[in-house]
This record gives sequence, C-alpha cells and structure tokens, in this order.
Amino acid sequence: MLRRLRFPMRPICLGTTFAALFLAASLLAETKPHPPSTPQKTVYDYSLVGLEGKEVSLASYRGKVLLIVNLQNDSIYKEQLAGLEDLQKTYKDKGLVVLGIPSCDFGGEDAAKEADPQKIYVADGHVSFPVFSRASLRGKDEIPLYAYLTDPKGAASGEVHWSYTKFLVDRAGKVATRFELDVEPNDPEFLLTIEKVLAGTFKGKAAKGGGDKDQAADRDDSK
Repeated sequence: MLRRLRFPMRPICLGTTFAALFLAASLLAETKPHPPSTPQKTVYDYSLVGLEGKEVSLASYRGKVLLIVNLQNDSIYKEQLAGLEDLQKTYKDKGLVVLGIPSCDFGGEDAAKEADPQKIYVADGHVSFPVFSRASLRGKDEIPLYAYLTDPKGAASGEVHWSYTKFLVDRAGKVATRFELDVEPNDPEFLLTIEKVLAGTFKGKAAKGGGDKDQAADRDDSK
C-alpha cells in the first residue's frame, strides 16, 4: 500500500495578511498619477483695450504693483485724478503703476459716451499713467478683469459701488486689497498700504471707505 504523505500545516496569521494587503494597496495608490493642479489666476491672465483700440495684456506689467482705478470725468470725485497722477510720479521708481479705466456704469452716461478719453484724461487731465478704453465694470457686461477683482472669494470682494474705487495688486499679480471712492489718494493709511505692498510687507485686508451715501451725492451731481 502507498503511504499518504503528511506535511505539517502552518497556522495562518490573519493580521499579517491584512497588513500586507493594506500596504500593497497603499503603494498602488501612491504610484497612481495625480491630475495636475490648476494654477491660481492673477491679473496677468487678463487684458484691457488701449485708447488706440489694441488689446493690452496685463502681463506686460509683471513685477509691478498696480493701482487699478475706474475713472469718470463728471464724477464729484474727479479731483482725485490729480492725486492719482501724484501717486504715479511719487512711486513710479519704486514700481507702482496706476491704471485708469473709464466707465459709464456710474452716472452721467450720455455725456461720458460723447467724450473722448484721450482728450479728457491725457490731453486735458495731463496724466502720465496708462488710461484704457471705456469698459463695463459691473452687471451682465462686466469685463473679466473686474469679475476677477471683485470675486466673492477674493481679498477685495464685492461689486464696485461707484467711480474711483481703487484696487491694489501686488508684484505677483494678486489682489492685495481695495479702497473705496471716498478714500483720497493722499490718505495716510492708503499711502502706508501702498508702501507696504511695494515693500512686500503687506499682510491681510485693509479695505477702507464707504460709498452708499456718496453714491447718492454723485448721482445727484451728475444730473
């Protein structure tokens, strides 16, 4: 008769088996390629239309601190134009560039449409900073740049209230903060914030100024 061979049976450790399976699954997960992350947008992803009708990419201002201001020639705040020019001259060598964007969204629409921005701001206003073509800065025709500047999740969230609202953008193209229409260009806190952004030491929000009562005054003045 053939003898049946007997082999010794080793006990199976379930804990060790599960640990090995978990390790293998972890290794597979680590080697699985992750989808590339979408880079955060900056102002350099947007453009404006110059007074000559040509598109101007804001990437051309890379590395500068930008002060983006919406202009209106018949606003009661139009005296701020000279103050903005002073800022441009004072801080130009430190890297500040003021960008002016005329808009008809905030009263005086008919008169503004007939006026020539080149004559108003460059010839008569004597500004040396870049002024662009008129644009819609709120509502259904809002340009993409202002949708980015006023993003609810951003540092300067909220729709633009009126003319001469000021957005400060750092050297990386990110919105640092905003100041409302009633903050004068020579306001001490405004100047201090500009200097901090220029130096790269600005931290957190510093949005200042109101606008609701001033909007009514500006609207009455434009009639």
